[in-house]
Amino acid sequence: IHFAHDVLIGLGVRDRVKLDWHGHNDRGLALPNALAAVEAGADRVHGTVLGVGERVGNTSLDQMLVNLKLLGHHDGDLSALSQLVALIGEHCHVPPAYNYPVFGRDAFRTGTGVHAAAVVKAEGKGDNWLADRIYSGVPASWFGREQEIEIGHQSGVSNVKYWLARRGLSTDDRVVQAIFDTAKVGNRLLEEAEIRAVIARVV
Repeated sequence: IHFAHDVLIGLGVRDRVKLDWHGHNDRGLALPNALAAVEAGADRVHGTVLGVGERVGNTSLDQMLVNLKLLGHHDGDLSALSQLVALIGEHCHVPPAYNYPVFGRDAFRTGTGVHAAAVVKAEGKGDNWLADRIYSGVPASWFGREQEIEIGHQSGVSNVKYWLARRGLSTDDRVVQAIFDTAKVGNRLLEEAEIRAVIARVV
């Protein structure tokens, strides 16, 4: 793009000739190449939601928009982008992986005690701006998501109390301790059904 840009300027036609960038993901570099094309002055960059395309796919349009927003190149409202990603994933039969950046199931989930404590503290002070950024390089609210505090083997008691309170459930000490003890036995985040089963057993 830099080269083509300079050639067009040299010919005196840059204002009349537009530059497009169309990249594939053969080497896993579609997104950084697309962002570099934008920085180099491309007028239009091609992409598809979830990077859907032949072989290994195209530039992921959703990831490009996320990064353009974070880099200050896009100031539009992207809060519905998560709905679009889910819709495309469903209809193209390529749902995003659980750890897919920003739009995967686990993108904003944390079960780590220190992370949860910081988020809870910020929310407790009414600082939702900080709560959405303190342990995340991407503000979840910008993209129609929210920070999710879960319960797992690395959780503290604050995770358990927060999880229960968010759902309007009792934070009785016996319930909290039973859930906490259950979480420490495994090595993963507990699913909601498992937590509710513990509550039912204790109550």
